[in-house]
Amino acid sequence: MLDLTYEAPKPKVIAGAKHDWELVIGMEIHAQVSSNAKLFSGASTTVGAEPNSNVSFVDCAMPGMLPVINEYCVEQAVRSGLGLKAKINLVSAFDRKNYFYPDLPQGYQISQLYHPIVGEGEVIVEMGPGVARHVRIERIHLEQDAGKSIHDMDPNMSFVDFNRTGVALMEIVSRPDIRGPEEAAAYVSKLRQILRYLGTCDGDMQHGNLRADVNVSVCRPGAYEKYQETQDFSHLGTRCEIKNMNSLRFIQAAIDYEARRQIAIIEDGGTVVQETRLYDPDKGETRSMRSKEEAHDYRYFPCPDLLPLEIDQAWVDDIAAAMPELPDAKKARFMSDFGLTDYDANVLTAELDSAAFFEAVAQGRDGKAAANWVINELFGRLNKEGHAISESPVSAAQLGGMLDLLGKGEITSKMAKELFEILWTEGGDPAEVAAARGMKAVTDTGAIEKALDDLIAANPAQVEKAKVNAKLAGWFTGQVLKATGGKADPAVVNAMVAQKLGL
Repeated sequence: MLDLTYEAPKPKVIAGAKHDWELVIGMEIHAQVSSNAKLFSGASTTVGAEPNSNVSFVDCAMPGMLPVINEYCVEQAVRSGLGLKAKINLVSAFDRKNYFYPDLPQGYQISQLYHPIVGEGEVIVEMGPGVARHVRIERIHLEQDAGKSIHDMDPNMSFVDFNRTGVALMEIVSRPDIRGPEEAAAYVSKLRQILRYLGTCDGDMQHGNLRADVNVSVCRPGAYEKYQETQDFSHLGTRCEIKNMNSLRFIQAAIDYEARRQIAIIEDGGTVVQETRLYDPDKGETRSMRSKEEAHDYRYFPCPDLLPLEIDQAWVDDIAAAMPELPDAKKARFMSDFGLTDYDANVLTAELDSAAFFEAVAQGRDGKAAANWVINELFGRLNKEGHAISESPVSAAQLGGMLDLLGKGEITSKMAKELFEILWTEGGDPAEVAAARGMKAVTDTGAIEKALDDLIAANPAQVEKAKVNAKLAGWFTGQVLKATGGKADPAVVNAMVAQKLGL
């Protein structure tokens, strides 16, 4: 396990004109379930299909059509709950949430209000090396997504694409445990990472496959502690919900703006109205969308078309037994097995593909050397050229083979960088490329020593300067490397220079 110190949330304090204020944030994350079919129909979930081509009679609410639960979506919700150390409810039920949207053909959404499939869990959010916070998960429930309204195709009409209608969502609801914009972004990022490791959501925020509703309120210092003692939400102030956030940067900006907006209202003697708001990234501000509804406004009632969902503990246990290694466990193992720093392990485990690539390179080799090459050379080049790790021109086997040559002293660090460039642009087997290009380190210490002795004999003044100022000894190293065509190991030459000059 990681050696973490768990700290109580440090609230973001915002100075108003009259008082200091603290932030309180809760989040509802809508994560699209990774599944080939929708929650209650067999229609495809393929992204990018022609509008209204992935729609069944159930999705478009044709008369007499009945929903049928997709077992795999249920399995994915259970797997997500296990990954968040949450309670799995063996009995859950679906409800109808009634409201009208043009892109909601049924006129209601099938969701889970009263009996969700997953109960209380937690997310551990690292806020710095060895420092973490707990964010409590209240529940995860399954529900249908709505369709998509399109307003920019015609100046006089709007269109509706029902392809997304009925796609399975997991709504992951947190407690109001988040105390600042940075912590909110870190929470979303960590949750996204866990779901991607589990394979239950692809986490694509750009296309709305993972989006956040952010509940923001402000309170005077000390009020949050009273809430913790009493669980009375009135201590936290009136919250406003910022809807459909799909950018970590925008989440932080929206929270900061909304908090300052609420503080200004209160200090001017006004009252914050509970409502749903949208964030306008162009103006950097939130604006009112609609008054915030409560559960009774949606007229929830048990869905008459679906029986309560009952699952067996043995089935849950089978899912648990097949769980993959999660980010925190992988990070701890990388630090232990490969001697990595906290920072390097964080970078390498941020994405599952990156972690797998590194582990293939590091297996049986110097872990720190492998990490340096993967992070600095490979990731740096991938970022520069806009490639994902899956598109890397240099494979893990090629990079590992190059590190083998470097570890055996057959090539120098300078040669390794030249070889990496060739592998990137031309490919090939590292050993064969190195042999064909004459990349072979000078390992004959006798030849190196003779070159150094000749240099010392020809430059007595430089010798005296180096004995007075050891930094000048680097001149001898550079000259020997030049004399050997850059094929001598700099570390060997440095050691020999220090010995010859008595440094």
